[in-house]
Amino acid sequence: MISCPQPMSLSYEFTGRKLVILYHNSIQSIRMKNLVLKIDRPAFGGQFIARHEGKVVMVRGQVLPGETVEVAVEEEKRDYLAASAVKVLEASPLRIAPQCEHFGVCGGCSFQHVPYELQVSLKEEIFRDCLRRIAGIEVELADSIESEDPWNYRQRGQFKISDEGFGLHKKGTNEVVHTAKCLIMDNAINAYVQRANKLVQERRIKEFHITSGDTLTAQIITRRNAMSPPDAEEVASQLIDAGLSGLMMLIGDNPPLSFGKAYITTGLLHYKYTLSPPSFIQANWRLNQSVVKIIRDALQSLKGKKVLDLYAGAGNFSIPLAGEAEVTAVEGNPYAIEDGMRNVEINDIRNCAFIRSTAEKFRPADHFDIVILDPPRPGLSHKVMIKVLEMQPERIVYMSCNPTTFARDLRKLSDRYKIDSVRMIDFFPQTFHIEALAFLSLR
Repeated sequence: MISCPQPMSLSYEFTGRKLVILYHNSIQSIRMKNLVLKIDRPAFGGQFIARHEGKVVMVRGQVLPGETVEVAVEEEKRDYLAASAVKVLEASPLRIAPQCEHFGVCGGCSFQHVPYELQVSLKEEIFRDCLRRIAGIEVELADSIESEDPWNYRQRGQFKISDEGFGLHKKGTNEVVHTAKCLIMDNAINAYVQRANKLVQERRIKEFHITSGDTLTAQIITRRNAMSPPDAEEVASQLIDAGLSGLMMLIGDNPPLSFGKAYITTGLLHYKYTLSPPSFIQANWRLNQSVVKIIRDALQSLKGKKVLDLYAGAGNFSIPLAGEAEVTAVEGNPYAIEDGMRNVEINDIRNCAFIRSTAEKFRPADHFDIVILDPPRPGLSHKVMIKVLEMQPERIVYMSCNPTTFARDLRKLSDRYKIDSVRMIDFFPQTFHIEALAFLSLR
């Protein structure tokens, strides 16, 4: 990138094409013709890497390694060019036809043009790259935990509502794409969306979060002053009649209104597990159960051990581990705390205590043998990292939904902890999302 201390106009030749850099109050605009590139490898976030005259080009769009693609350069950064795919000129023989008519427009899926086995392989490559670049470690990955069925796996859907009814965001915008059926949603959710589509039109509803289990429940978010309490009750009655067991409604900043039985019950290994709409759920519940079993089996034997579950939710890990260990479950969401306490009661568990607190504010009053970490996308805050290192548990289980912050935190933990194993979890087939799981032991 050429820097200039004074606003001025300059003209330069760039790779045989005219590059005009206009300086005006430090704002630069770049005009370039499209480039023809060969895609090299995947990058995190649904992008792919190519090169032009030795410079990295980050390409957005439905492409594959090895393909020759025409791209439109949208921005020149200091270290790379940002571009989007315009046309695939030479397609990979591995490319398949997407199953969804909205693929490429809807922002939900990125990899429907990729066979599932290759999706897993690409994500493993991205994951290894994050560990290498950010954590500075070369490690052999344990076998990835894959979804048995890469379709209809989501047991929670977060829909946006437009004048046409249910939909999902158009890729890169706030526009809503109407979707009568989403191929990665649970079939019960799809069936309900089709039944209730007319009921949500012209209701000033912004979002409709629906969860499936033994029944269907929902959380509805409306615009400020969208409904009076009597109107809300009428709408809730109609939506429940369409197939919900209950729902919660958030009208602007007002306290939530609850109607019917606003929680679902599902199975978690051999336990019953209840969950209300505002609580976090691992949307791919089938695969979640496999992950929970892997964690429980890897920590054997747990008898006499004290476990701290620091981002406990409603007890996804705490409930199964409390079969043998003494578990302290820390969670800041009051709805998740309520769900967790209900889960402890219905399963007659006596050695699991839920504490309402953020991970940052929690003050351990005891030594813990094992700490379970499953933070949100930003990873561990500095306060939590220091807290964990000061506690010095014998073992740490770290699950993450963001491989970049996972790698960053693993680098910090690896000074005192040995990495016993690390692997990729594919909770979200057809999308670019990657989750990670590591077991660590005190050096």
